Amino acid sequence: MKKVILGILFVFGTALAAQAQRYCIIDSKYILEKLVDYKDAQTRLDQMSKQWQTEVDTRMAEVDRMYKSYQAERAMLSDDVRKKREDEIVEKEKAAKDLQKQHFGYEGDLFKKRQELVKPIQDRVYNAVQKMASNKGYDMVLDKAGGVTLFYADPKLDRSDDVLKLLGINK
Repeated sequence: MKKVILGILFVFGTALAAQAQRYCIIDSKYILEKLVDYKDAQTRLDQMSKQWQTEVDTRMAEVDRMYKSYQAERAMLSDDVRKKREDEIVEKEKAAKDLQKQHFGYEGDLFKKRQELVKPIQDRVYNAVQKMASNKGYDMVLDKAGGVTLFYADPKLDRSDDVLKLLGINK
């Protein structure tokens, strides 16, 4: 009997402790989209990405042109010339793929530029969220933009506008 009463008290105490936790929901995507410097950083990244993609596309078009030319002339070429042209095409294609990897690959130029331009902004938002949570006594802050699945979120729990105010931005 004593164990049953202790078990009930434990479950009841755990339920009360769970209710005492305070939490809120923010939308980091919404917050970032309101920041002018984030929009500027995204625009710069898009421009760089487009420029680099054009450069890669130009090189790949050159490889394609060389290959088509080779295919048209292949029957008339000697074995040595044919081998030399094939090697040139393969080398150009490898150089184009290496350039693509340099710009867009894992830890490539685009990744590094994104870290340089966007990470400081994300850190500012993170610090503002921490400050807001500390000041308002929240135990937990959930981000509905980061792929967290929420079946229902009461709009009164969304504190994105409070974070924007701390960042000095009014709607």
